[in-house]
Amino acid sequence: MQEIIKERDLAATGKILVGRYQIVKVLGSGGFSETYVAEDTQLPGAPLCVVKQLRPASNKPKQLEIARRLFKLEAQMLQLLGKNSQIPQLLAYFEQHEEFYLVQELIVGHPLNRELPTGRPISEAKVIEILQDLLPTLAFVHRHGVIHRDIKPSNIIRRYSDDKLVLIDFGAVKEVTTQVLQEGQTSYTIGIGTQGYAPNEQSNGRPQYCSDIYAVGMIGIKALTGKSPHELEFDAQGELKWQHLANTSSPIAAILSKMVLYDFNARYQSVTEVLLALEQIVPINEDLYLDNESTESLFAEDSDTPTIPWNSESPDTN
Repeated sequence: MQEIIKERDLAATGKILVGRYQIVKVLGSGGFSETYVAEDTQLPGAPLCVVKQLRPASNKPKQLEIARRLFKLEAQMLQLLGKNSQIPQLLAYFEQHEEFYLVQELIVGHPLNRELPTGRPISEAKVIEILQDLLPTLAFVHRHGVIHRDIKPSNIIRRYSDDKLVLIDFGAVKEVTTQVLQEGQTSYTIGIGTQGYAPNEQSNGRPQYCSDIYAVGMIGIKALTGKSPHELEFDAQGELKWQHLANTSSPIAAILSKMVLYDFNARYQSVTEVLLALEQIVPINEDLYLDNESTESLFAEDSDTPTIPWNSESPDTN
């Protein structure tokens, strides 16, 4: 992947999009998109921003029209969700040469996976802090009828300016709408996500709100055990075996275990339920419950691990 990014960096650096955004470097490259750091040459000082290019799978008119519609929907969703200070704010979107681009503001930060190195468990107190910071943002997302579908450490940025966690990469979002076929059966969505952080129902194309809760639970388990999801085993009932690998108390172990149950109906059904359970362990910082509707937020994108379909040969195991 790093070699591919280097090659694309050489090819793309200096390119100017719509006469305004000059590419400085390639952040990441994947099957669905490519992400750049660019300079906005039409603003004083040419501030840096993030430009995400979405590549249609086909240039046939029908497929392009579908891609154009989905692109517009994603832009509208990002604009809506960007009202929260811990979600990326959309600055612009445009189409050029039958390719689609989203522009987001760039801030300095690092992905959460840098704080969760494999083989080095972190403390229970730190894990609770991560959950308390991240979960209110996820609650905001769900209240707007959106399932993120790709929550993982590399899609969470620790923003240096205020030390907050910013949830990024909404390229896999799905509005919770029911599409009924003529036969009266509900249609499936494409199974997109990252193996290890996405539960069974999501891989089968039926993501639920609690599919995102499962992913957050897996982050907590990785943090406490120091083990990547693919290193963990399951029991005969399909439940994750992890508590013997972690130095943690029974209450937080019970919460995380319920978040990652195989049967999605048995998990917490809302983020609020998880937060209330956490509050029984330690008082929640009330500021984290507040959905900051300010549009003055900043955003840092890390695209080292692009969202991929299940048949990819390069799953993310961070």
